[in-house]
Amino acid sequence: MKTNSNTLPQERIHIVDALRGFALAGIVIVHMVENYIGAPSPTSFNEAVHQGPMDYVVDGFIGLLLRGKFFALFSFLFGLSFFIQMDKAHQKGENFAGRFLWRLLLLLGIGYVHSLFYAGDILTIYALLGIFLIPFYKIKNNWILGFVALLFLGMGRYIVFFFTQGQNMFGVMEMSPESASVLEYYSILKEGSLSDVFSANAFNSHLNKMDFQFGIFGRGYATFGYFLLGLYIGRTGFFKKFREQKKLVKRTWIWSLVLFLVSGGLMAVTFGSMGENVTFDNWTAMLGLTAMDLNNVAVTFILISVFVILYKRTKPQKFLEKFIPYGKMALTNYCGQSVIGTFLLFGWGLGYIGELRNLYTFGIALFVITLQMVLSKWWLSKFKYGPLEWLWRSATFFKFFPIKR
Repeated sequence: MKTNSNTLPQERIHIVDALRGFALAGIVIVHMVENYIGAPSPTSFNEAVHQGPMDYVVDGFIGLLLRGKFFALFSFLFGLSFFIQMDKAHQKGENFAGRFLWRLLLLLGIGYVHSLFYAGDILTIYALLGIFLIPFYKIKNNWILGFVALLFLGMGRYIVFFFTQGQNMFGVMEMSPESASVLEYYSILKEGSLSDVFSANAFNSHLNKMDFQFGIFGRGYATFGYFLLGLYIGRTGFFKKFREQKKLVKRTWIWSLVLFLVSGGLMAVTFGSMGENVTFDNWTAMLGLTAMDLNNVAVTFILISVFVILYKRTKPQKFLEKFIPYGKMALTNYCGQSVIGTFLLFGWGLGYIGELRNLYTFGIALFVITLQMVLSKWWLSKFKYGPLEWLWRSATFFKFFPIKR
């Protein structure tokens, strides 16, 4: 295995941070429009948030370009960051594996606290899956790409379905919007106190999340695939020399567009053949879910390609650079947006869950993004790190880093 022998130049740091901030913005929009439920939503909720054509337009926009894509971009950047940290230590003659493991345990703790507010927290999953990244640092590129292909083609999903036939492995929440477990959890979010929400999210929600991540829906398998892709791209040094990679970028978005069309067609055929009542207890549905995963991969890399193309141009770059402070404080902003969102929506706060149409929550999401971007720029003008970034870094190295500029 060959690693990049040079430390990262400032420009690469800039585009990666900008891309991370861009990914975080998409995640805010998805979560806010979903009202931070982090679970199946009841029929009454779905009817309440769709009051006109524009609400369905918002749904279509999120479904086509955001849901499943920006989390993928965020996961890809996690794998890239893993490579950056390991490679920097390698250049200094240090072994960062043990330190990275400790860093993941700290992330698990931060993620658990965050998950008490929002059951859809991804940090705990990143912390658990990140452990398996460590041995892949020394595995050859061909093997990494082979694992990525198996993960994206649904290997984990098919193995799980073979043994479970679509039944839950861990959790107790059913997928039906009118099931007792769905209605009960929604009632807690809508009417419960903060302690009620914390109690509901403390354990059972993690089991339900494990079903979503490692059951037939397979989000966790895809997430690890994006981790490995980030590691691979880090090795190639793409973001170090992205201005020179015109042909590669062009080929990437062209082949991603082909994959988007093919996987979209496969989704239409598989789910369309099942009629109105789509169930996930058959192999046809498993094939449809894999097509959906591949469609998300395609859109994700179209977004990366377009981002890189625009970043090379002066005027678009000036706009995209506004995401840099937002991306540098991604951990703080990710957790912060969940606290803001759940306060606005849940019963322990202002209680607007299921009361606002999609168009309004979409607007609120844009406001939160703008607010956090402004605050991030102001904060980093006075401090070197975001609050949670500073805490995570200091705890990782067992020392207090100066935070003021």
